[in-house]
Amino acid sequence: MIRAILTDIEGTTSSLSFVKDILFPYARQRLRAFIDAHGQEPAVARELTEVARLAGGALTTAEAADQLIAWIDEDRKATPLKALQGMIWETGYRQRDFFGHIYEDAARQLRAWQAAGLRLCVFSSGSVQAQKLLFAHTEFGDLTPLFYDYFDTRIGPKQEPDAYRAIAEAIGLPPGDILFLSDIEGELEAARAAGMATTRLVREDGPAPVSHHPLARNFDEIAPSR
Repeated sequence: MIRAILTDIEGTTSSLSFVKDILFPYARQRLRAFIDAHGQEPAVARELTEVARLAGGALTTAEAADQLIAWIDEDRKATPLKALQGMIWETGYRQRDFFGHIYEDAARQLRAWQAAGLRLCVFSSGSVQAQKLLFAHTEFGDLTPLFYDYFDTRIGPKQEPDAYRAIAEAIGLPPGDILFLSDIEGELEAARAAGMATTRLVREDGPAPVSHHPLARNFDEIAPSR
């Protein structure tokens, strides 16, 4: 029996275009100024130290900014990059430069599933902070009270089964009691290898892709059961 739903964000609860066309450019434009203004603050300095470690050596502030921008352009899922992007997006949300996009069917079904007693959790390559900001600032209001927990790549890569095993342990349920939702086949394969139930979201129009997982065009087509 499914007792929890673990959901991805991009292409699942939210449009890919929101992240790629709004959030990423917003952070990229402001990254250097943000580091110059806040680089000595402990939370930012900690992430810059991790940038240098991943890059393989000591970096100046300017070199760290160059590395981060290169990672943005490569669409690299580097954990310190995701953390710093989240800090920049926080300002954007609070200034109402944009709202967190979420599909209407996702907002409605998340509310229904939570009311039915299912534990709702998020697993995204974006930082936990960025996840909470997105769901707190939607056109449907603050959705963060719906969620039991949030996970990012600090718990493990999204295409590695061990990450899903660790999430199941953190939630306190057997993997078989958790349904994972994503639009990425590799993530679904990893979740299934860990023992979770899976459903692939196919938000875009056109022929359904070849998949080893149940397909759904939206959250209305998902039945949280084996």
